Amino acid sequence: MQEAGPVAGAQLVQGAGRPRRPLGAALARPTVLILTGLWVAGPLLPLAVQAFTDQWFYPDLWPARWSLVGWEQALGPQSRLAEAVATSISIGAAVAALATVLGAAAGRALAWHRLPGRRLIELVLLAPVLVPPFAVAMGAQIVYLRAGLADSLAGVVLAQLPAATAYATLLMSGVWAGVDPALERQARTLGAGAWRAFREVSLPQLRGGLVVAAMFAFLISWSDYLLTLLIGGGVVTTVPLLLFATAAGSGNQAATAAIALVAVAPPLLLTALAARQLAGRDTALLGVGR
Repeated sequence: MQEAGPVAGAQLVQGAGRPRRPLGAALARPTVLILTGLWVAGPLLPLAVQAFTDQWFYPDLWPARWSLVGWEQALGPQSRLAEAVATSISIGAAVAALATVLGAAAGRALAWHRLPGRRLIELVLLAPVLVPPFAVAMGAQIVYLRAGLADSLAGVVLAQLPAATAYATLLMSGVWAGVDPALERQARTLGAGAWRAFREVSLPQLRGGLVVAAMFAFLISWSDYLLTLLIGGGVVTTVPLLLFATAAGSGNQAATAAIALVAVAPPLLLTALAARQLAGRDTALLGVGR
């Protein structure tokens, strides 16, 4: 038998250092991605088809005729879709900004300080999420009517703020737990003020968490229906309210599908951005990687 030459020996050594991945492990990630895509996009496919047809009757599996009538009606001046989108974005941006600031402050207190009654505080923060939404909305409507905040954008923002702040606080408490408080104390010792120490030491480590918290707060506001209906009193029209009104009142399935696609676009986009942020370099800070 001939001995292997130097090149062949090097190739054998190099090949031995790279063990082959099992076929199941190699296919696991693509399979998960495909199944996740089908899980998310599957329910949206009928909407995407319905929005571009005006004749699709049961039991036909495919539309009989394609049309843009649904989009023309959804984007027409009588549908008020542009106004609803602008209102939803305005309310969502305000809720996201306020909830992120409040959540960051409350999360810092929960993560860095041994507060008396910590469990009770966490329970109070979770109360807007745990209590049935209809009960919260009915009670809030009475309070806002007496305070003169009903039927206004400010009232809707304040009504949506508790739930959004609860999520932001819980998320930011995990972020703050990954930040060493000694770093700020060292900066203060070297002469930096409280705001400068926070801005230059802690804030760079919080940016990923702040972005994700703002995204989740915006999504909570964007998808809210009950509080907006009761506190807004029908005067404040958001995309969910317009969608339900179109579905229940007009019976136009194509226009309803078109508005539904507009309604789900921002949540899908922000969820993808949040997932990318969570999978990036700030994963450990968000309490996922530790």
